[in-house]
Amino acid sequence: MIRRTLGFAVCAVIATLSSAAFAEGKIVISNWDGYMPKDLLENFTKETGIQAEMTVHATNEEIMGKVVASGGKGYDVLFVSGQFGEALHKLGLAADLDHAKIPNLANLYPEAMKLSHDEGLKYSVPYAWGTTGLCYRSDIVTTAPASWNDLLKPSDALKGKTTMLATDRWLMMPALLALGYSVNSVNEDEIARAKAQLIETKKTLLTYDDTTFYQKLVSGEASMVEAWDGWCNYGIAENAAIKYVIPKEGSDMWVDTMVVTSASENKEAAEAFINYVLKPDVHRWVAENILYKVPNKAAMDALDPKLIEQYPNLGITPAELLKYEQLRDLGDGQKLWSKTVTEITSAN
Repeated sequence: MIRRTLGFAVCAVIATLSSAAFAEGKIVISNWDGYMPKDLLENFTKETGIQAEMTVHATNEEIMGKVVASGGKGYDVLFVSGQFGEALHKLGLAADLDHAKIPNLANLYPEAMKLSHDEGLKYSVPYAWGTTGLCYRSDIVTTAPASWNDLLKPSDALKGKTTMLATDRWLMMPALLALGYSVNSVNEDEIARAKAQLIETKKTLLTYDDTTFYQKLVSGEASMVEAWDGWCNYGIAENAAIKYVIPKEGSDMWVDTMVVTSASENKEAAEAFINYVLKPDVHRWVAENILYKVPNKAAMDALDPKLIEQYPNLGITPAELLKYEQLRDLGDGQKLWSKTVTEITSAN
């Protein structure tokens, strides 16, 4: 799976914008399915007069392929993870943002301005953020996991009962962290050492799984899985014995962002959409229903404390998040990663 800033005087300006200002254009938003309120676009149109439609992408890679192929034409706002927003900006496909048109940036935590991929939020605005760790059945796993090596070198009781994330950045991450390396390493020797460990680990896995791993925990098919914190919460919702822990070697810090395409012919309307999402009641919905932390202080402050009691990782503070290394665009190093992951997943 970014942050913050200014302006109050502009609120009045945005509030008085007539629908006629946007009548000629309809903004197109691409997002993951189910990642925002179903009535968000309808309510946005009622409030602003701006017409909007949504298309769905399954992965960052899918929308990147479409946007690169089209030069961004046909899209106005993209929901992408931070490192992909960074790549879009490097390619000239992400527009610089006018913060005066997004006054609700003031609702974000100050830490949101400090994201390494886009310090100051020049071209992206954070939508959700979090960590990756170990999600496990505390009623089955006799000793709570504390290290990534508990997944990489599992006990005999856990062999065949663990899963790892399949997407390359998160498939590689546990081994890199366990070895003391950066989650953004493109050092060939470090990648080779991580690869050797992951090939050994593969022999112990139930499967690689990005979508149903929490269900495998609920059913008991798996006992411990690598998981994004919000997805672990889906398991906790069904079985309170499921717990989440960040291993002692640390985590990545992932950020999902909103980016306006440089090809957008409706940039002001696109920025109005981002501003609408940052309203506390709108953004709070994400934390309450997607069970991911959002970088919106006003939204998080409005959460029912009982929700954080039930899902403790919702209580991880922005300062704690920023202790972890943020995933970054690997540039030319992505070729090494893609080749390495293919070799790992195809190994016997």
